[in-house]
Amino acid sequence: MKLAIFDLDNTLIAGDSDYEWGEFVVRKGLVDAQTYAAQNAAFYEDYKSGQLDIIAYQRFALAPLVGIPVAQLKALHQEFMQTVIEPLALPKAFALIEQHRSQGHQLLVITATNRFITEPIVRWLGIDEIIATDPAFDEQGHVLGDVVGIPSFQEGKIQRLQHWLAQKGFTPSETWFYSDSRNDLPLLQQVNHPIAVDPDDVLREYAQSHAWPIMSLREV
Repeated sequence: MKLAIFDLDNTLIAGDSDYEWGEFVVRKGLVDAQTYAAQNAAFYEDYKSGQLDIIAYQRFALAPLVGIPVAQLKALHQEFMQTVIEPLALPKAFALIEQHRSQGHQLLVITATNRFITEPIVRWLGIDEIIATDPAFDEQGHVLGDVVGIPSFQEGKIQRLQHWLAQKGFTPSETWFYSDSRNDLPLLQQVNHPIAVDPDDVLREYAQSHAWPIMSLREV
C-alpha cells in the first residue's frame, strides 16, 4: 500500500478553514464581534509562528457551538461551505488528488483543525479518510466545547497517524506528505516524499536546505 497524505489548510484550499470559521461565526453574530475576532486573529498568528496552544485554541473555536441544535449546526456549515470554502477551491489541488488516486494510492487528509469544520470539506475534495482534532459531543450530537484524545497537531500528527495505520492494518511501502506549514515538519521528516506546498518561510528554508520538492497549487 502506498499512502498519499495531505494537509488541508493553505495546502488543498487557498485559506485556513479554522480561521475562516472564526470570521464566519463573527459575521453570523454568534459571538461578540470585536473581542472574538481579535482573539481569533491572535491565535492564527500563534499558529503561523509555531507557538499555538492547540487545546486552548480548540476550546475557543468550539465555544460558540455549545448548545446549538444539531440541525442548526449543519445548516451553518452548509452556508460556510458555499460562501467561504468553495471560493477557496484550487483546481491544481483536485488534479493532485486525482493523480494519486489514479495510481491506486490510499488518500488521507490529516489536519489540526477540528473534525466538525473539516470533515465536510474533505468529502467535498473527494477524499474519504481524515484524521482531525476530535471535538467532544454528547449522545445527541451537541458540541460540548472540548476535545477528545490527542489533537492532530505537530508531533500529534505522527501519533494519530500511527494509530490510524494500526487500526486499518496498513503498512505503507511508500508515503507522501504535502503541507504548507512549519508546524508539519515533524511528520514531513517521517515520510518518504515530503513536499512543501506554497510553504511558509520556515518550511521553505528547511525544504531548500534538505532538497525537498517545493510546489505551488495556487500559481496559474
